[in-house]
Amino acid sequence: MSIRRDIIDYSRGNNLRGMWRLYRLQKKYEKGVMHDILTFLLSRSAHRHGGYIGPDAVIAGVLSLPHGLHGIYISRYARIGENCRIYQNVTVGEVNHKAPCVGDNCLIGAGAVLVGGIKIGDGAKIGAGAVVCTDVPEGATVVSQPSRILEKCCN
Repeated sequence: MSIRRDIIDYSRGNNLRGMWRLYRLQKKYEKGVMHDILTFLLSRSAHRHGGYIGPDAVIAGVLSLPHGLHGIYISRYARIGENCRIYQNVTVGEVNHKAPCVGDNCLIGAGAVLVGGIKIGDGAKIGAGAVVCTDVPEGATVVSQPSRILEKCCN
């Protein structure tokens, strides 16, 4: 990749390499001052990129974030498997200290909300705008409600 492309990506907040390095380094230190310093730096970096990753979130591998961390909230109690792709404005939230456990090779569309102690099976696809609060089996696809017309406009 060219230096010009790196500068453009960094200015847009799309260059997450540094943030992922901080995340991996923070996971090496369980407790202590170094863990606290890295947690602070990670929080600042995520804030700069427009999102939030909880300090105790477990993320296997590196997430694919096609639109950067823009608007993504991942709870501190969440567990996310390998090779997952998460689009912008996704919330992986908690209810009573329980957050979703997302399997490997999952896709989560833009604006989706996953809440509670649910399990998303391997290879599942969550469509854009879907609100998921129940378990999703392996390989399933979850979509939001179909659109409907509330009122016709007269022209």
